Amino acid sequence: MTKNVALRLSYEVKRLQLKHTWTIARGSSDFKDNVIVTLEGSGVTGLGEAAPNIRYDETPESTIAVIEKAKPLFEKQDPWEFVELGFAIQALDPAQTAAKAALDMVLMDWITKSLGVPLYQYLGLAKAKAPTTSLSIGIDTAEVIQQKVREASEFPILKIKVGMENEEEIIGAVRAVTDKSLIVDANEGWKDKQEALERIEWLISQGVQLVEQPMPADMLDETRWLRERTSVPIIADESVKTAGDIPLLSLAFDGINIKLMKAGGLQEALRMVWLAKSLGMKVMLGCMVETSVAISAAAGISPLADYADLDGNLLISNDPYLGVSVDNGQLILNDDPGIGVKPRGRCSVSG
Repeated sequence: MTKNVALRLSYEVKRLQLKHTWTIARGSSDFKDNVIVTLEGSGVTGLGEAAPNIRYDETPESTIAVIEKAKPLFEKQDPWEFVELGFAIQALDPAQTAAKAALDMVLMDWITKSLGVPLYQYLGLAKAKAPTTSLSIGIDTAEVIQQKVREASEFPILKIKVGMENEEEIIGAVRAVTDKSLIVDANEGWKDKQEALERIEWLISQGVQLVEQPMPADMLDETRWLRERTSVPIIADESVKTAGDIPLLSLAFDGINIKLMKAGGLQEALRMVWLAKSLGMKVMLGCMVETSVAISAAAGISPLADYADLDGNLLISNDPYLGVSVDNGQLILNDDPGIGVKPRGRCSVSG
């Protein structure tokens, strides 16, 4: 380990093609443009990824602007003081957490690769405790939903997107072909607390075991009312981004969904885990539509989670990387140094 390492930060934009049109309560898409970040120095190449989300006013362009802004940090600051550099990354922009996630991720990948150890080992975690991941089923016609469920035959837990008017049709289609464990994600789709309660009670009758973000993020009082009247865990997603959000949410939710893209990276995600656990809250590790880069990074801290929904790389048809694998839903961490990812092919649009 030497100080004053000469580091070069660069990026590539990669268009990810979805296997199926992805529909949630907010809209639909057939592809996602993510930004892959590379950090080179001392013969080591780190990888990171940003998955910009329009829900948080993020685009590939706004992400690249933050990456460009970060280049002087990586040129001037000692990467081995990665905690300080991590805080400097967080201070680059009051928002744009996907960009900051990529920067923190590439830093931690470079550090752990330089040390020659897997991320999970560096953090003192037992890879055998990596949880089973659910596989997400987007909103679609009954026929396509059933096709997706059949394609997910190896996954013991399915995550069903709801939050629209045809929930009974969606769940009915799922239940017609499987009796697997289900969790549901309303993506802020229910705007009335009484309606939300009635829908959750019906979902419980269908064997649903967990409900994610039933109401809009700004309806905290209504969500607290809902939680007091339901028997399944209520997990925050859009309501939580960073550790500072958690104490207030503990009054209305049973747990939080930590996504690296919302948190701004691995270091902030770890702070969120410890804070949530100290408040008696459950931890889910989730994702956006991502390649194996970001999924593997999140999987590296997954032994700390109660639930996992790390399937973003499984929803795309052109993942350019190989990383964490899945065996009957079980996340299998490899022993490669860093976040455990290798390139499968070349990306496009560099800067």
